[in-house]
Amino acid sequence: MKFTALQIAEILDGDIVGNPDVEVSKLSKIEEGTEGSLTFLANPKYKPYIYSTKASITIVSKTFEAESVISTTLIKVEDAYKSFSKLLEYYNQAKLNKFGIEQPSYVAETVTYGDDVYIGAFTYIGENVKIGNNVKIFPNSFIGDNVKIGDHTVVFAGARIYYDCVIGKNCVINSGVILGADGFGFAPDDKGEYSKVPQTGNVILEDFVDVGAATTIDRATLGSTIIRRGVKLDNQIQIAHNVEIGKNTVIAAQTGVAGSTKIGENCIIGGQVGIAGHIAIGNNVKIQAQSGVGRNVKDNEAIQGSPAFGYAEWNKSYVYFKNLPKIMKEINDIDKKVNGNS
Repeated sequence: MKFTALQIAEILDGDIVGNPDVEVSKLSKIEEGTEGSLTFLANPKYKPYIYSTKASITIVSKTFEAESVISTTLIKVEDAYKSFSKLLEYYNQAKLNKFGIEQPSYVAETVTYGDDVYIGAFTYIGENVKIGNNVKIFPNSFIGDNVKIGDHTVVFAGARIYYDCVIGKNCVINSGVILGADGFGFAPDDKGEYSKVPQTGNVILEDFVDVGAATTIDRATLGSTIIRRGVKLDNQIQIAHNVEIGKNTVIAAQTGVAGSTKIGENCIIGGQVGIAGHIAIGNNVKIQAQSGVGRNVKDNEAIQGSPAFGYAEWNKSYVYFKNLPKIMKEINDIDKKVNGNS
């Protein structure tokens, strides 16, 4: 896709300094700009590069004034960083602007869907699926029976959504995601052998949920595993059966949440955190990376460690953790002097 400086300025409500007809077809960092690329300058640290960049167009804030000759065409806006972000969103939307049902694919006769839907090749869509307006389902995806997908949701290539799951509006399901696989439910018998407990529930994603690549969210044993509005999940996260995650919580990669745990609203959970089952984590909680959480956590706590405890307390304790050999030597030396131990 190619855009002229004039077209970009109209999108961003910006002013052009230079050639309005110059075209760009790719994005670049300002220090790596090449002919035909678009870049931006927001951090003053990178200001020297604007005089050497080969980028055809550079977005700058209106306060910018050139101190020497530049070759790039400028688009002046109120906030260069926000405007570039807006343009990235526009660019992504343009890339996703596909329509129709590609072949080969299987769409059951009982499927209903809205306007401007895209279904990529080699996709399977089961019975009684309901697909909203402007939904994009990319190739090699699987949508099981009775699934509901809300308006403006994107399902990227290779995602798997099992039967009865409900996906809200404006969600993003990235490649390799599995929604609604069986929860890890097994019961031992008197011989010590394990029998599977049927997992009869589903997964519900409310509106504006993002699920990162290769993340798995298990269906509930009974009822629903629920991901509330605005939750953002990174790649390679495991959410077990009957978990509930409160709205606007964000969780970084490789975190695992065991079954039936409830996580509150507006929490921030770092990478590689392990959260035990059947506990409650309050609202506005911060959990540092690689922590192990095995207890209930109150609202507004910040915790770290394994097992995790108060973040400030952990930082103080860490000073002693790393100095334990030295401390033990001092204790032993004192013991020898006081008690005469050899």
